[in-house]
Amino acid sequence: MPWLWAAAAHAPGPRRPAPAGAAAEPWREPAAGSAALRGAGRGAAAAAAMSAWRGSRCGSLCLGGRAAARRSALLRQRAGTGTGTGTGPCSGNGGGVRAGAGGFRPSRVAVVAKTTRYEFEQQRYRYAGLSEDDLRQLLALKGSNYAGLLERHRIHTKNVEHVVDSLRNERIEVRLVKRREYNEETVRWADAVISAGGDGTMLLAASKVFDKFKPVIGVNTDPERSEGHLCLPVRYTHSFPEALQKLYRGEFRWQWRQRIRLYLEGTGINPVPVDLHEQQLSQEQHSRAHINERFQDQRSDISGPHLLPVRALNEVFIGESLSSRENFKSCKPSFKFSLHRASYYEISVDDGPWEKQKSSGLNVCTGTGSKAWSYNINKVANQAVEEILNIAKKHGSLNTPLNTELIQKVTNDYNDSLLYSPEEPKMFFSIREPIVNRVFSSSRQRGFSSKVCVRSRCWDACMVVDGGTSFEFNDGAIASILIDTEDALCTVLLEE
Repeated sequence: MPWLWAAAAHAPGPRRPAPAGAAAEPWREPAAGSAALRGAGRGAAAAAAMSAWRGSRCGSLCLGGRAAARRSALLRQRAGTGTGTGTGPCSGNGGGVRAGAGGFRPSRVAVVAKTTRYEFEQQRYRYAGLSEDDLRQLLALKGSNYAGLLERHRIHTKNVEHVVDSLRNERIEVRLVKRREYNEETVRWADAVISAGGDGTMLLAASKVFDKFKPVIGVNTDPERSEGHLCLPVRYTHSFPEALQKLYRGEFRWQWRQRIRLYLEGTGINPVPVDLHEQQLSQEQHSRAHINERFQDQRSDISGPHLLPVRALNEVFIGESLSSRENFKSCKPSFKFSLHRASYYEISVDDGPWEKQKSSGLNVCTGTGSKAWSYNINKVANQAVEEILNIAKKHGSLNTPLNTELIQKVTNDYNDSLLYSPEEPKMFFSIREPIVNRVFSSSRQRGFSSKVCVRSRCWDACMVVDGGTSFEFNDGAIASILIDTEDALCTVLLEE
């Protein structure tokens, strides 16, 4: 498999990306046999992690220094030979990554296109055999605008075609796939992955990429309706050839976004993920998806830690699922009540003491996710800041005159403190609406951490990764949440 290379020939180990705005470092072809070396390095990493876990159900994993040492040694071994497998200056075979003068030129690209709302509604009612007129009437009954959905679908489709045509005009082989067709084989085939959609599509595209040196690039295909924080600047939506030329010339910066890995252990755990998008498409079929009979044999009464087959780019959320429950039915057929329960669990931060808590759930995010849900959970409004400052002034603790400018500055300073770089190998945890009384406490409602361990005491809880993948997380299950720099995602920063 082709590898991206970011180490100069004389360098003893990996080099960090250049500062924002600077040219990317030159890329070199991998040493022969690098795939085997990569497998050996990752196998050793997994073995070391599992050994540490067996010593303690929630013991410390020795990751940071050892991971860096393993990576440096691996890169030095690759740099030792001058042969490669790409079609660049040092290559002999077809295929692979072409390494130009400081630039990046892939030979094979997988384009992952989002499912538009129009397509979603079509798929949702496909078994009913609805015609377009039937679908239009059904959407009207729900208050949705059929013409508007169709127009957004056409805009998205046109922009996807623009990306695909731009790649093919550069003689790059392209595979255009949707959610259901996107799999590990497609990722292995590609030199790079392009997500064509919004931030949700970027999260989907990243979810199956475990190779630190395989870039994932986001293109916002509907800028009027999608923020696209994780995508290239909006101008490249309609001028993607310009983005390609900048990649070829090296006028960009690589950014390795840190991701969260999850270990699950305990009693009755089920390490099989549920795709929440597919669950939405067929609510009845998947209403008991976490206890699907064909996965029963994968449960275990008491088990050691399982490294789950996902990495979180944005966040991990743990809490009661609030799903409809089979045992609470009304007298009307097929009508079920949805119950709200507080989430009950025990938590340990950075190997600290365990603390019993009840809350609306726990959110743990990366630097990438600090701008997303975590930010909206923790940000404060001008009104709250003004009221607090007025109370402080009433108690004689504030002599500064209050005005709109001061209130706005304090608000901005606090909210900005919730954000941090996607490349920083640390997490930010948030306890949502904690219940505090003589039984339950919350000594830290939020804060930075390197590891969070959670023991479930819930009845119908889930651990949700990036809003798209869910794992059952009920009484007796233990999750350990941490960052390993080996899991970082390679992305691209382009100037406006």
